[in-house]
Amino acid sequence: MKTHILIKNWHDCKNAILVILLFLASTGCKKTASIDTKEEIISPVAGSRLKFTLDSIYLYARQIYLWNDVLPSYQDFAPRQKYSSITPEINAFKKELFDLSQLKLNTKTGRPYEALGYNNTPKYSYLQLGILKGGIRQAGLVLKEAIPFNKIIQSADKKVGYISLSSFPRLNDAKSMLDKAFEELALAHPKYLVLDLRSNGGGYVETAEYVANLIVPGKLNGKVMYSEQFNATLQSGNGKILRHQPYLDESGKAVSYKGRAATLADVDYSEKGNTYLFEKKGNLESVEEIYVIVSGETASASELLISCLKPYFNVKLVGEKTYGKPVGFFGVNIDQYTIYLSSFLIKNAQGWSDYFNGMEPNIPVILPAHPILGDPEEPCLKAVISNINGSLKLASRAKLADLSKGKARQQLSIINDNSDVGMIENRLRLKNK
Repeated sequence: MKTHILIKNWHDCKNAILVILLFLASTGCKKTASIDTKEEIISPVAGSRLKFTLDSIYLYARQIYLWNDVLPSYQDFAPRQKYSSITPEINAFKKELFDLSQLKLNTKTGRPYEALGYNNTPKYSYLQLGILKGGIRQAGLVLKEAIPFNKIIQSADKKVGYISLSSFPRLNDAKSMLDKAFEELALAHPKYLVLDLRSNGGGYVETAEYVANLIVPGKLNGKVMYSEQFNATLQSGNGKILRHQPYLDESGKAVSYKGRAATLADVDYSEKGNTYLFEKKGNLESVEEIYVIVSGETASASELLISCLKPYFNVKLVGEKTYGKPVGFFGVNIDQYTIYLSSFLIKNAQGWSDYFNGMEPNIPVILPAHPILGDPEEPCLKAVISNINGSLKLASRAKLADLSKGKARQQLSIINDNSDVGMIENRLRLKNK
C-alpha cells in the first residue's frame, strides 16, 4: 500500500504545534485519545512557533535520520539558542538542517556524507515550504515531465534499443507512457539497451522499480532487486515521534490499524520488510547488455535503477560520473514545511551501496550542452555503438577530467537549486496486525 504523510500544520493548532518526540505542547492542541501519549518531556513546553519548529527538526532527525547515531543530545545541540535569531525563519530551519547533516563522517573520505560545499546545502536532505496534504504537494518537489523517448537503432546486424527518461514521477502518472515505450522496443527484440539518464535527477522509487521490471527477463522473477535499510531506531520500532504523522492511503484517507488510525510509527522499517523482488512487467525479454548514459545530474532513483541491474547484466556507464546518492527519504510535515531527512540506505542484491561519491563511467565522454537525443552521432550514443561494434577509442581520463571540472560545479548547483534530486519512498508498509 502506498502512503503519503501529513501532520497538523500551525493553523490547525492555532497556538501550538504537534512536533516533538517525547514532547507534546500543551497550549491548545488536543492529544489523540487512541494513542499512548505518555512521553518524557525533554524540551521546553513553552515558546514561539519558530522555537517549536526548531525543536521539531532536531527531534525528528534524532529518530528518523539515517545517521542519527552521531547526533548530540537536545541540550548539547540547543536548537533554540543557535538558530532563533536567524531571519527569515526558513533560513534558520535550513541552517539547522545543514548543521545536523554535517555530523556523520564517511570513514573513507574523512568528510561528511552530506558534504557538498555549495551554498551550505546538504547533499541529500532538504526542507521546503509547503506541506503534503492528502497525498498532494502544495509546494516543493517538482519533477521534469517524464515523456520517454525511444527508438530502435540498427547498427550493422545489431539492434540497439534506446530510451531516454528525464525523471521518475509518480507511477500512476507515467505507467501508460512507460508501457507503450517498452512495448515498442520489445517488438524489435534488441540484445542491447541504452538507457539515457543523463538529466534524470531521480523521483519516486516505485517508478524506477517499475522500469527495472520492464527491462529484466521473466527468469529473474523473485530475485532480489534491492533493499532499504533504515537506522537502528526505526528498525527496532522506537521511532515514536512518528505517532504524530498519520499514515494515509494514496487517496489521502486514514487507514485503520488495530482499531485506530494508523501512523508512521506503525510502519515496518525492518530490512526484511523493505526488500523488493523482481516482478516482470511487459514483453521485453531479449536484453543482454545495458549501456547507461550518465552525468553529474544522474542521481538517486536513477542510480538505484543502475545499481539494481548491475548484479544481473553487463552494465556499462557512458558519459560522466554520477551524482552519488544511495539514500532516500519520505516526507515529514512540520508546521507549514516538509522536511526530507535522509532515512534509508539502498543496497542491491549483492549488498552494494557505496557510491556516495558517484559512479564512475566505464566509457568516459564529455557530454554536449545540447544533445540531440537518440541521434547515432550524438557523442555518448556514438560511443555506445562504437563499443558494440568493437571500434571504440577512448580519450584519456586525464583529458576528460580537465575538460569536465567547470561543468561538475555547474551541475551541482543546478541539482541543489532545483531540489528535484530525490529518492522518495511512498510505499511504506504497516507491520503485520
